[in-house]
Amino acid sequence: MTAQKASEELDVLVVGGGVAGLSGALTLARARRSVLVVDSGEPRNAPAAAGHGLLSRDGIPPLELLRLGRAEVVGYGGQIVSDRAVSARRVEGGFVVETGSGRSFRARRLLVTTGLVDELPEVPGLRERWARDVLHCPYCHGWEVRDRPIGVLGGSPMSVHQALLFRQWSPEVTLFLHTGEDLAEEQWERLAARGIAVIDGEVTGLTVVEDRLTGVRLASGREVPAEALAVAPRLAARSELLSGLGLGSVEHPMGVGTYVPSDPSGLTEVAGVWVAGNVTDLMAPVPVAQAAGLQAAAAINADLVNADTDAAVARRRAAASGGVFGPAGEAEVCARVLDERRHGLDSLLHSEEPARP
Repeated sequence: MTAQKASEELDVLVVGGGVAGLSGALTLARARRSVLVVDSGEPRNAPAAAGHGLLSRDGIPPLELLRLGRAEVVGYGGQIVSDRAVSARRVEGGFVVETGSGRSFRARRLLVTTGLVDELPEVPGLRERWARDVLHCPYCHGWEVRDRPIGVLGGSPMSVHQALLFRQWSPEVTLFLHTGEDLAEEQWERLAARGIAVIDGEVTGLTVVEDRLTGVRLASGREVPAEALAVAPRLAARSELLSGLGLGSVEHPMGVGTYVPSDPSGLTEVAGVWVAGNVTDLMAPVPVAQAAGLQAAAAINADLVNADTDAAVARRRAAASGGVFGPAGEAEVCARVLDERRHGLDSLLHSEEPARP
């Protein structure tokens, strides 16, 4: 599309074109709001071959899901710009967002759905196998690796929990302590009760045969069979854009990374700025992120409805002769309050009965 100047005000600017952003944009466009999505084209789940858990779309390639979503947004009059939003600032009546290509967009409200970055442990080969047979979410990938030998890389606050979860999909689960601390007695007991093996020693690499993971290598030289490796990466919200508005990410209470706090609707501490998806909910899978985008959009539209109504009331009052407390304004208010009863009052006031002496 052609460059849009900051003076051409939108109702809502959505920063981030993943499922949360597109869901929000679709909802706002259907609410007849002027909405534009700025997207840098770096979805978190791009390496995955398929997305799961999305009703009627289970197994759809993530990029295909986004393609369909973009077409739906445009079909309702929304706009999508392929660019990177690099800064945001507050101006009278809203916000201005600048992009890496030098474009500038002005909007009354912001919905930020920039997602997060998975910071993987420093183990050779993890990044290359990420979202293939190096996994993080059993609800996303557990079915595809069911009944296979599954390893779980330790060192994260979520490692034991992750091992217990993946045990639901396979009877052969091994927890590699790696660089993590020793386990508490209760943790040892729970893992043993579920038949989960625990191996001490640092993991130094992976064994891959014909483009398939077959094992995990330890510093001792030992190799343990594994056809999938579960990893709990540190999750870092992409919040740099919000710094110019006095917002930023904070450490998550569970110690798994950083996130941007918000209320249940996605509203942040800065009035007029909402967030949705993984930037605020680190563990949200695709369906939850999509629902959050819709919820935030509904809250934004309600906020704009109130603002539009307040402005209309102010204009109406200003247009009334003498203001609402002048003769014309008072007569109109009286007429609306009395409704049908005003006719009887009018008859009494205009009666031809002679005045009493």
